[in-house]
Amino acid sequence: MLLDNKSILITGGTGSFGKAFTKYVLDNYNPRKIIIYSRDEFKQFIMQNEFKQYADKLRFFIGDVRDKERLTRAFEGVDYVIHAAALKQVPACEYNPAEAIKTNIHGAQNVIDASLNMGVKKVVALSTDKAVNPEPNWYLTSYSLLLTLMPEARISASPSFVTVMWPEAADLLSRSSTTLSRTAVPSSPLLIIA
Repeated sequence: MLLDNKSILITGGTGSFGKAFTKYVLDNYNPRKIIIYSRDEFKQFIMQNEFKQYADKLRFFIGDVRDKERLTRAFEGVDYVIHAAALKQVPACEYNPAEAIKTNIHGAQNVIDASLNMGVKKVVALSTDKAVNPEPNWYLTSYSLLLTLMPEARISASPSFVTVMWPEAADLLSRSSTTLSRTAVPSSPLLIIA
């Protein structure tokens, strides 16, 4: 099957999407391993306890997408990367604009660079659905993620880069590069990795 015996890394893996995606993959496939990459050690501890029956399949890496060296090390041997790490709360981003740029834009570039350097086969970047039609606010950093990934997707033979809008994340990975407008979310979130 599609994700059987594959190594998958999820940035922001302790967030709501990362936990749901991890559960879906573990319930429906037999991955070689899933690496949960996040900077929140407490959420990692909670997730380890929630998924303890899958301890042989899960790895937890403390790290930040801002740290390219740590990210590159985590990407070693990874087949697929799901990039879900981002600052998403507009008020926090407005109060801390430099931090939003470091995470949402520079972090995305670090994911691209580490993927290219480590031979990752496919990268799926999630973005907020508000980035489809951004108002003049910090969702523009998510829109910038799209602009950052699109040129890479066009010029790179490997990995394949895919940008999807959350919650529209469910219809993709078989396409090499696209953005979606608001659509109904299919019931199977795993259609994003083809």
